[in-house]
Amino acid sequence: MEFFLPEDHLTRAAPEETRITHLGARPYPDGCRLRVNLEITPFQKRPHLELSVIDSEGEEVASASIVEPMNWKLEFTMHIRGELSNPYTLTASLFYPDGPTAEPRQVAFNVEPPPADSETGDPTQGRPASV
Repeated sequence: MEFFLPEDHLTRAAPEETRITHLGARPYPDGCRLRVNLEITPFQKRPHLELSVIDSEGEEVASASIVEPMNWKLEFTMHIRGELSNPYTLTASLFYPDGPTAEPRQVAFNVEPPPADSETGDPTQGRPASV
């Protein structure tokens, strides 16, 4: 993992020009977690971010809110709830509470079922069942 330090020679965008430049989603092999990579244009004022993961039936299975991130390169893990229901869509929205809102970015992905536990034959490997 690369640690990001602010670079003073970068041009920082005003709120109305701040956008999400990259959105990536990579499921972990356990089928329960999602690694999210997100990049924003370098900003003058810290934005807010809303993220959600929707399954094939339109149900929200994960969400996150990020208030005023320190950096414009973010990497974090989201936890996916419920039974697998491919394909999934990750949507990220960037906005300012008192100002402009950028167009949301989306990326579609599939989650592979985890391999069966060799001792018990349980394919969930401790994944909680849907209620």
